[in-house]
Order: sequence, then C-alpha cells, then structure tokens
Amino acid sequence: MRLGVCYYPEQWPKARWREDARAMRALGLGTVRIAEFAWSRMEPAPGQFDWAWLDEAIDVLAGEGLSVVLGTPTAAPPQWLVEAHPDVLPVGADGRVKPFGARRHYCFSSPSLAEATRRIVTAMARRYGGHPAVVAWQTDNEYGCHDTTLSYSPAALAAFRRWLRARYETVERMNEAWGTAFWGLQFLSFEQVGFPVGQPTSPLPAHALDFRRFASDEVVRYNRLQVELIRAHAPGRPVLHNFMGLFAEFDHHACGADLDIAAWDSYPLGHVDTAATFLTEAERQQWARTGHPDLTAFHHDLYRGIGRGRMWVMEQQAGPVNWADWNALPLPGMVRAWTWEAFAHGAELVSYFRWRQLPFGQEQMHSGLNRPDGALDDGGREAAQVGAEIGRLLAAGDAASLAMRPAAVALVMDYPSLWMAQIQPQGKDMAGFGPMLAYYGALRRLGLD
Repeated sequence: MRLGVCYYPEQWPKARWREDARAMRALGLGTVRIAEFAWSRMEPAPGQFDWAWLDEAIDVLAGEGLSVVLGTPTAAPPQWLVEAHPDVLPVGADGRVKPFGARRHYCFSSPSLAEATRRIVTAMARRYGGHPAVVAWQTDNEYGCHDTTLSYSPAALAAFRRWLRARYETVERMNEAWGTAFWGLQFLSFEQVGFPVGQPTSPLPAHALDFRRFASDEVVRYNRLQVELIRAHAPGRPVLHNFMGLFAEFDHHACGADLDIAAWDSYPLGHVDTAATFLTEAERQQWARTGHPDLTAFHHDLYRGIGRGRMWVMEQQAGPVNWADWNALPLPGMVRAWTWEAFAHGAELVSYFRWRQLPFGQEQMHSGLNRPDGALDDGGREAAQVGAEIGRLLAAGDAASLAMRPAAVALVMDYPSLWMAQIQPQGKDMAGFGPMLAYYGALRRLGLD
C-alpha cells in the first residue's frame, strides 16, 4: 500500500520544487508521476533536447526520498511537429481536422507520429532508464480521451485497408464475412472500402465492427511501440498505462497484455455526473457527492484483471473536478474512503490528482490536494490521514489482511461484444456499461466479491 501524487514541475517555479517535495513526504506520499505532457519542454525543436529541467526535477524529488513514475509525453505533441507533419492531426467523423491547441491531437495511424514517438521515447528511456529514482514508466496518458480513438484521416483509411487485407486476404472473403449480399453492398477491391460513417442509414454492422477492431488494434500497436522502446533501455522497470473509467473505445485487455501493471484514473463524482448515462436523475443526485457504490469498485476489479493481479490508481479524485456537469464537492471523508476502497480491491498504489490546483489552463478549476495558494485542501488533509493510517497498519503487521483471495464469481468484460451492442443495440439501455453494472451490483448485494 503506497500513496502518490501527480505533479507538474514545468508548471511551477523551480524555487517551489524542493518545498513541494518536502511537503509531499510530510503528507505521507512516496511516489510522484511527472512529465506526461511535457514534450515541448523536452524537445523544443526537432531533435534538440533539453533535459536540464527534468534532470533537476527528478533529482529534487529523489533527494527528498520520493520515487518517480515517468510518463512519456506523447499525449501532447508539440506545435512544431504538427506544423511540419499535418498528418499527425486526427480527423473527426465530419471530415474536419482537429487542430493543435489542447491535447491528444494525434491520429494513431500517422507514420510521422510513430517516427517522432520513437525519437522522444528512445531519448527519454536512454537518459532515465537506469535512474534509481525512476521506479516505473507510464505510456502516454488516457488513450482515446476526448473522442480520439477513431480517426478518419487519409492515414487511417490507408491503414484500415491494409488491416482488412491482412485479416481477410481476399475481398471475396471479406464480402462473405461482412454479409455484403444484403442490400447489394459487395466490394470489388479493398481500395473501395471507406469509413462506416455518413451513410444514409446505418452501415453494415460487420464493416462498423471491423473499423472498431482496427482502431483498437492501432491503439494497441502504438502502445506496444512505446513499451518495447522503454523496456529496451529501462529493463526491470514496470510499464503501465492509465486507462479511463467507463471508457470502452479500444480493447483494454489487448492493450494491457503488453503492460506490467494496469492503472486507471478514478473520478467517482465525475463519472456519476457525466459518464454514467445509465443512471436515473434521482440516482445521480443520490450519489452526487459520494460516487455510486458499484461504479468505482467495478473498475478496480476490471483493471486488476487486466493487469493480471497488478493494479494501480494513477489519478484519484481529491476534490471537485472541472469536466463534469456540476462538479460537486465530495462529502467529508470520501477521499479517504475512496483510497481505502482501492486498497481493499487490490491497488498497490493510489496516486492523487494532483498536488496543487493550477491558476491557469484548461484545468484551472480542477482541484488538487492543495489550493493554488499552497494551503492544504480537504483532500490533502484526508490523504494525510490515510498516510498515517497506513503507517499504523504496517507497524502493527496487519497489512496481510488486505491480501487478495480467490474470487467466488467472475464477470467477463468483452470489448468487441460491447462495440457490437453499440453498433446494433437490441434495446435502448443495452448498449453501454449499464447491464454489466447491473450484474455487478446484484452480486455485491448477494455478498459476493
């Protein structure tokens, strides 16, 4: 059982780094995730690297006894990259390019992205792969966030056609598998295949499903590229990715197969407020300040399975978020309760988002353990309480009570089945996480875990 925090040294004056590191240790934190959005700081121009600031940040954290989880910065490609290689940018289903100016502005199928990724990840891994303070690596950040799994770019179309050729070998086999005899939709070549979007009515279900499979494989392939580069230069250090809750746009099992640890980002109130569309309005209000009793537990169990027994919470909600509809304040004690819930479900590490609320940028209204002025916020006080409780538990030798035991029952989460239910739902409420959560909740009420 370990506590950590997400920290962004590039967003704060260097004079605060050591003060922050000491305060983290005093709070009971031991692990710090950094750098997952700092590509433009690491490589301000093509092939020109600036490591001085990151060297210093890691050394400051290590000097105060903190371990580092180093994130590859590929979720935020720098402007010079997209200007030189416009094919990096993703294209929406409406045919419009999604421009630079936020994050996750890349297409998984872009050859230019792959080349730039090899360069930055290799350079990072070579420099920090043997650093004693860097105990783990995170690939990218929240693959697919902001509706970026599916891209409709020329690069994606070419890659989709190659994927179909590899899968079916002949267009005749593809026609048979897709059932193109229905409505006379036979293809004469793979080059005739387009995206399953924009048709007068729903496209062929098999066409749409294969596009989802292809897009998922592109995420898996891109993640595997990073994992292999990291392992080549940082042997023995675990590699993880921070998946998102209530998100099934790619196969997390397939992606997790290449990882050592499956991590996820736990935002109980944000999920109830915005993402849990299967909840009634009354249920949303009931759980608005605590989180739904099954929603978070379900994801802990899901990612423990994806990680083959190894699960971390890489971002734990520590106060109001900024991306939901109402962004409620957690009830007193909930940050502590969520932390212990994660440990009870097998989490090795719970890392809070984030150390300090930032007074600028897209997430300036998103809370942290500390307020912008540096004063400890409610979440920070509860994190300190958990840190003290962990210390007492370990001192008493009671940590073994949280060891995993064989489960009495299992649920199977199959992502392609969920995609098919979304493509052709048999019922309005049968196409998302709702049915799975209904089963999970029923089992919990029976006392099964």
